[in-house]
Amino acid sequence: MIDAWLTPGEMQALWLSLKTGVVGTAISLPPGIAIAWVLARRNFVGKLALDGLVHMPLVLPPVVTGYLLLILFGHRGPLGHFFETYLGFTLAFNWKGAALASAVMGFPLLVRAIRLAFESVDPKLEAAARTLGAGPMDVFVSITLPLVTPGLIAGTLLGFARALGEFGATITFVANIPGETQTLPIALYSALQVPEGEIHALRFVILSILLAVGALAASEFFARAQQRRIRGAA
Repeated sequence: MIDAWLTPGEMQALWLSLKTGVVGTAISLPPGIAIAWVLARRNFVGKLALDGLVHMPLVLPPVVTGYLLLILFGHRGPLGHFFETYLGFTLAFNWKGAALASAVMGFPLLVRAIRLAFESVDPKLEAAARTLGAGPMDVFVSITLPLVTPGLIAGTLLGFARALGEFGATITFVANIPGETQTLPIALYSALQVPEGEIHALRFVILSILLAVGALAASEFFARAQQRRIRGAA
């Protein structure tokens, strides 16, 4: 049904945005949970530096972030050369690089929401479980994780929404290649560069708004549903 309203180029940009958003959020979720837990529950030398590093993509111009990714993961970059030589795949100038850029830009929002969820859990509940003989992993899986699920869902969907809107880092790192790296924001930019491209640009704007609103609404819905479940179980 949706492809009856969108042109093939618009469909391509839409699905590429969804693919890079989903993949980017998926690869950032495990380290995001780990770092959020460390920032919420541990005090150590360098904690402030780690917190600042996590939030750096929020304060740096996205073009700077994209350029740093290009230096690190480009064909001649140390990590990019390693991946290409030993693992047989590249990140620069393809959709996998766009997913990486989306993951990096959405990472601070994801970590922040999950960190706040960890900080809201009463440590006495975890301590009580440990006194009953539960190991650290058992406590995390059976006590902590269910209690932080609303924040986990909210952080995941916020990171995904941010990934969908990513432009500066993506176009700097992987360029503007139709069908490969041209996500919705980049397609919108391209439409504005050609004569009479305003109609296409408006359609991209509508798509972007619908996706962002949908992600935010889903975040709120699932977070509230999980909170009701937790209160009901209690």
